[in-house]
Amino acid sequence: MAKKSNKKRKRKKKLAEGADPLKLYQLSVQCPEVEIDFFTKVFREHRGRRPLSMREDFCGTAYLATEWVKSHKKRTALGVDFDAPTLDWARKHVLGKAKPGVAERVELIEANVIDVTDPKVDVTCALNFSYCIFKTRDLLKRYFAAAREGLSEGGIFFCELYGGTEAIVELEEEREVDGFTYIWDQAEFNPITRETLCHIHFAFPDGSRMKRAFTYDWRLWTIPEVRECLLEAGFSHVDVYWDPVEEDDDADDGFRLTEKEENQEGWLVYFVAFK
Repeated sequence: MAKKSNKKRKRKKKLAEGADPLKLYQLSVQCPEVEIDFFTKVFREHRGRRPLSMREDFCGTAYLATEWVKSHKKRTALGVDFDAPTLDWARKHVLGKAKPGVAERVELIEANVIDVTDPKVDVTCALNFSYCIFKTRDLLKRYFAAAREGLSEGGIFFCELYGGTEAIVELEEEREVDGFTYIWDQAEFNPITRETLCHIHFAFPDGSRMKRAFTYDWRLWTIPEVRECLLEAGFSHVDVYWDPVEEDDDADDGFRLTEKEENQEGWLVYFVAFK
């Protein structure tokens, strides 16, 4: 009879335990090439040239800033964020893996975006609804004023907003990504303050989950509120580009400049603000 081993079997590590949430975020949320194409297209249409310098506010891993610099040999980027560990991750995993000559054209600053106005750039952006962390009109206008001051003459500011009838209800939406599932969780919404609490979870084929990998405590602003705050902060004009989540089969793809749309379950807009 074989003797029983006293050694305990080593537990197999779950996929969620070995996954990097920042890498998962890049894979599931960000699409730099689309954003860079849009910024370049709009800037060319209005300024007649290619934008070369960009500032990415709330830059996180500086994925967009790095891809911006990669897209043209003369481009430079400034990334601003107040989270030091995430910026350190960016320096190691994003800039550190870029080709020679790229990292030296990307500057990362640990700071509050409201406090940074130099160097001046052609394009500034605040993506993934990050500015919604500012819950009062005063703070929002202070940020927009700082973003405007940081632009060179003729500069353009870009930011996003989501909405629709499903944006203010508690729900979970899942989307399959290569090797894992991205889960957007709208956990709370207060109709009096329009404050919303949202989470991102990740699920894996082995049944493991990374719960609340990211949490967002925002005010879900409306389109007219954001537009008014941008104008009150000193921008000369603000365009709205609409990208409905639910398109008709015959509709054109991509964002379109518009002033009137029907409300839908979900939509996304870009604000394009001109200095």
